[in-house]
Amino acid sequence: RHQTAHAKSWRIDETYIRVKGRWAYLYRAIDSNGLTMDFELRKHRDYTASYHFLKRLLTTNGRPDRLVTDQYRATLKAVKHLIKQDYLSKSAHQCSKCRNNLIEQDHRFIKRHRVRSASFQSIRTASATLSGVEIVHAIRKRTRRELSLIGFSVVDELEALLAA
Repeated sequence: RHQTAHAKSWRIDETYIRVKGRWAYLYRAIDSNGLTMDFELRKHRDYTASYHFLKRLLTTNGRPDRLVTDQYRATLKAVKHLIKQDYLSKSAHQCSKCRNNLIEQDHRFIKRHRVRSASFQSIRTASATLSGVEIVHAIRKRTRRELSLIGFSVVDELEALLAA
């Protein structure tokens, strides 16, 4: 929540995890650089969950130039409602299965952690654990793109190797 500078192209998707033997849904948003913008764990995957996540995302981060979603009907209904309320422009929304691959691949690290612990015991512990996982993953992604605290960047090293 302390990050303010994001790219103006966002991808939004949801994935599922087990909580007490039932499915819970993790709504996530990333920018075009792959950096996590926001996430929220919900019990249901429906219109109200999509609407509240999108509205919170748009009020905290402003309007995007492009918002890419999948073709899930509840998300499309939420986006249409937010367009009517003037939170989002109609030309900014794109519904594409292929353009959302960046966030689909970004879900893998959550799934990897979920496999180690088959199920969380409550929504509260799942939310706290996934919050920590998201923060660590965001730090890891950011240090790959920028110089880290110790002065080493994987991206800079690869660029130096390719230039040589």
